Amino acid sequence: MEILSFEETKKILLKYKLPFCKTEIFNSKEKALLFAKQIGFPVVLKIHAQKIFHKSEVGGVKINIKNEEEFSVAWDEIEKNIKGKNVEGILVQEMVSGNEIAIGMKRDSQFGPVLMFGLGGIFIEIIKDVAFRVAPTDKEEAIKMIKETKGFELLNGARGKKKVDITNIAEMIVNLSNLSTKEEKIQSIDFNPVMVMDKQTLITDFRIII
Repeated sequence: MEILSFEETKKILLKYKLPFCKTEIFNSKEKALLFAKQIGFPVVLKIHAQKIFHKSEVGGVKINIKNEEEFSVAWDEIEKNIKGKNVEGILVQEMVSGNEIAIGMKRDSQFGPVLMFGLGGIFIEIIKDVAFRVAPTDKEEAIKMIKETKGFELLNGARGKKKVDITNIAEMIVNLSNLSTKEEKIQSIDFNPVMVMDKQTLITDFRIII
């Protein structure tokens, strides 16, 4: 198994209308910096590689880079950390904030593509507050899926959180369902975190395994 290349990942996301934050891949610090200035600071740097499944563990992620000086230092540190490793390039991303959720798919030998939804961060890693559906699924079923999780209360305005429109999340789940049923070579998909904001929902980290 290997991670799909960034360019192929981008094509898949665009094809199935899965919105992601402004992201491009570079092997030149100068070109990367121009893109960072174009989309505006703060930005995130992270590696993309077909065989590295945990970017942060190899020192391949730097977040909240606020200016050109910090960008240069962060880029050099990542290059030092990944020296000798087979890396496709370094992604430059706009840094966005919002409610963190996670959406994914795993292809099961018996059931086929199984979809997953949960809140991001510790909710999915420690509490394991997630809901599952076998694809294909529609928007009504996707909304039920979201409401099954304990974390739905946070999306719905609990604890002083701003209430979000979960229909955007449901549409993303449906689009992921379509992707999963049509792209049979894909074995698993991990979108974590996905940032849910007032008017849009954006994937900020993606891993598609074939």
